Amino acid sequence: MNAFTEAAAAAAGQPGTARRVLVTGTSGLLGRAVAQLLHERGYAVRTLQRSAVRDPWESVQGSVADPDVAASAVAGVDAVIHLAAKVSFTGEWTDFVSTNIVGTRQLLAASQHAGVHDFVFVSSPSVAHFGSSIVGAGAGPANPDLARGFYARSKAAAEQLALAEDSPAFRVTAIRPHIVWGPGDTQLVERVVERARAGRLPLLDGGRALIDTTYVDNAAGAIVRGLERMEYAHGQALVVTNGEPRPVGELIAGICAAAGVPAPGYSVPGWLARGAGSVIEKAWTAAGTRGWVHDEPPMTRFLAEQLSTAHWFDQRHTQSVLAWTPSVSIDEGLAKLAAYYRAQR
Repeated sequence: MNAFTEAAAAAAGQPGTARRVLVTGTSGLLGRAVAQLLHERGYAVRTLQRSAVRDPWESVQGSVADPDVAASAVAGVDAVIHLAAKVSFTGEWTDFVSTNIVGTRQLLAASQHAGVHDFVFVSSPSVAHFGSSIVGAGAGPANPDLARGFYARSKAAAEQLALAEDSPAFRVTAIRPHIVWGPGDTQLVERVVERARAGRLPLLDGGRALIDTTYVDNAAGAIVRGLERMEYAHGQALVVTNGEPRPVGELIAGICAAAGVPAPGYSVPGWLARGAGSVIEKAWTAAGTRGWVHDEPPMTRFLAEQLSTAHWFDQRHTQSVLAWTPSVSIDEGLAKLAAYYRAQR
């Protein structure tokens, strides 16, 4: 009996329906938090990621788009929480298709063949963001034709694939956490801090756009609740946030203060950043395909839209379905972030 089956046996008889859970994409901040929370709640956890990691649970290494890897990863589990994705502002469309669309399709097929009961697809509100402001909305339908950028388009297509498989025998829900951040975050926090430190982080339109974000512990908690409340959540897409919309400039200033770097001191018109972002992103992608560039571009049209348009969401339906509320406020999260940076120093 391995660690996974021992944990599953120990968890048997505890409250809940799915006790053996596969979590994909645990090399990222949110995936790790989800796996850790499941582990703490007594679930038997198996993880799947491309690179080898040292975890207190069983781990499978490989690509989610590989049918053999997917089949091995889902063998013997009751439920899947699928976070693995290619997340980038730039890149080749075929790379997004391979991981985000083909990978999701392979995992869905393998899960159904293995008799998995529940499937939580971790999506993004960007699948229903088409460039204009979102003000107090719920989870609109995913639309790969209108979503902005390769990441959002591919995630929209993957969400459609996942929800199309929902049935009484194979329940599927899509959880869309919005702008997840916290200590150790390399997707948002680290980029903000590095660019602010270098003086390369402008505000767009004075940083006035009102946006929602999600502290990582809250995002992980909501995702796990999506699994535990599958009876009510299946067949639906649910946007998850802290429910505390704030001006983007205020949030960026809070992150900078936590890290001990100067906040942005200048502003650029949003229309100008959007236009420049389109040009930069095309040039950056072309250069990257020849091996010249290994980092994200300083601006893309998608990023400019995110920084210059309002996007905050009505959380009443999400919180009702999940019987969940955030446990960490924005201010508490910033305090945790500041403590993390003090420890680093």
